[in-house]
Order: sequence, then structure tokens, then C-alpha cells
Amino acid sequence: MFDEIMGKFEGSPSQQAVIRLLLERGFSVNDEGRVVSGGIEIPNTQVAREIDVDRRVVDSTTKAILADDELRRIFQNISQIPSLMDLAPVLDLSVLTVAVDDAEAVGIVATVTGMIADAGITIRQTVSEDPEFTDEPRLHLVTDEPIPGDLLNEIRDLGFVRRIELS
Repeated sequence: MFDEIMGKFEGSPSQQAVIRLLLERGFSVNDEGRVVSGGIEIPNTQVAREIDVDRRVVDSTTKAILADDELRRIFQNISQIPSLMDLAPVLDLSVLTVAVDDAEAVGIVATVTGMIADAGITIRQTVSEDPEFTDEPRLHLVTDEPIPGDLLNEIRDLGFVRRIELS
């Protein structure tokens, strides 16, 4: 899906940057062509400044989105999910990040979360990055308590795991 969306802006790396930002941040485009988060409008100048493009690039991208029925459906229905990952140190939570060899393989989330649950550790949030929307998708798990070293070793030794990180 990501490749199809980006393909619609193939001739414009600047417009692709706008699309990438909208998708990464979960920003929508309303009927007036304004970038919004829920009901809060984000000025196109702010969007442009964030990705170092001219405001007119944002304007033309949102117009193109509204002119395309498929893009309109996607970008008028996208939304954000609050993440506990940045709050973890403040809330005394732990974050385990798992990078895998094939993010489209079946059972990755179930296997890792099952191992953590079997250890009696509460998972507060799980965020699995979509392989179509990022170059190196990862699985992020926010837990109530640190994951013991022996369990980290078991997770690291799973055949599909390339790398783990703790924060």
C-alpha cells in the first residue's frame, strides 16, 4: 500500500516527504485540504518547516490527496495512537525493541508477547511498525517492569530476531 501511495507522487520527492510525514505522524487531511490531528489544524507552514519544503508543496500535496478518491479515503481516516515509549522513563516503564529478519512473517508478535506474558510481566503497550510504511520495521513492547536477562536471551535467540534493544 505504501509503495502505491508513494507511486502517485513519483515525480516529486518533496510531495513524497509530505506524504511520509502525514503517515508517520498519523495526520489527516480535512475537506478543506488542511492537515489536522483530530480537530486541531496544523498550519501548512509548520508542516513544511518540519520537512524543509515550501508551504506550496504541502498545499499541492493535500489538493492531490483530495482529488484522488483512494487517497482521500486513506488520509481522511488516518489517526494517531498515543505512544508510551517516550514516556517510559518518566513513568518507570521498560521498553523492549525487537528488530526481525522478516517483519511480514507470521507469529512474531504472538511469540514475543506470549513469552513475556508467560513470565508474568504485564505489557502496557505493543507497537508493531508496518513493513509497508518503514524501511526497518520493529516491534516495540512497553512493560511494567524490566524483562529479566534470561528472558531477553531467549527472545534474542529466536530464529527470526535480528537484534533487541532496551530503553
